[in-house]
Amino acid sequence: MGRVWDLHSPCEEEAAPGHGVSCSPFRCKPPRTLRHEELLRSSMIDGDLRWLCYLSSTSVYGDCDGELVDEDYPTNPKSESAKLRLASEEGWSNLAHNLGISLLLFRLGGIYGPGRSAVDTIIKQKPMSEGQKRRKNRKYTSRIHVDDICQALMATVLAPPPREVYNIVDDDPAPREEVFEYATRLVEKKWPGLKLQSVEQRQKEWSNVKNPRGEKRLCNARMKRELGVQLLTNQD
Repeated sequence: MGRVWDLHSPCEEEAAPGHGVSCSPFRCKPPRTLRHEELLRSSMIDGDLRWLCYLSSTSVYGDCDGELVDEDYPTNPKSESAKLRLASEEGWSNLAHNLGISLLLFRLGGIYGPGRSAVDTIIKQKPMSEGQKRRKNRKYTSRIHVDDICQALMATVLAPPPREVYNIVDDDPAPREEVFEYATRLVEKKWPGLKLQSVEQRQKEWSNVKNPRGEKRLCNARMKRELGVQLLTNQD
């Protein structure tokens, strides 16, 4: 039905299937897509591949001063990782064009799910990473549950969409602090005897580091309208 490539070891003998997905976090120069383009092309050229999908990041939009950002908004990445993401998008786009197949770019918000959520962070009570500290000061953070990413991918497999770029985010770009306050209430309700880090302690731990990904609110109207995605995490 499809393939997820490991670009650390991209060379395989069998022909590529009908669909391909890549979501590797590119943190090298040049991105692995570009380094292995010839290998990828030769492995796909005689297969029945119909389209490629690259799971990118909303960080490619950069700082938008809190504006509502849809897929037509110009990209302007600020951080090094965001610039590599955009370079990877361009690499996959060129490869798809050379193969004469369609490309999908899914720009994902912050991913959460089992084992990776505000609730998990609160329960573990581990020190914040530098990335988490930077995100603390963001007024808007667009997120997406891993189940909703899977739902969007399944929609594209069943019916190829008409566009190339989709923002895959939920409906509520909420501040990190607001999310943690809500998660704390959930934890206290379920485990009333659990000793948690106080709000004051957490705020003291979070530093005032400027976030290079910038402020923006992501619009998901195209995802809902054209992919038919009904966010599972918004259902009661």
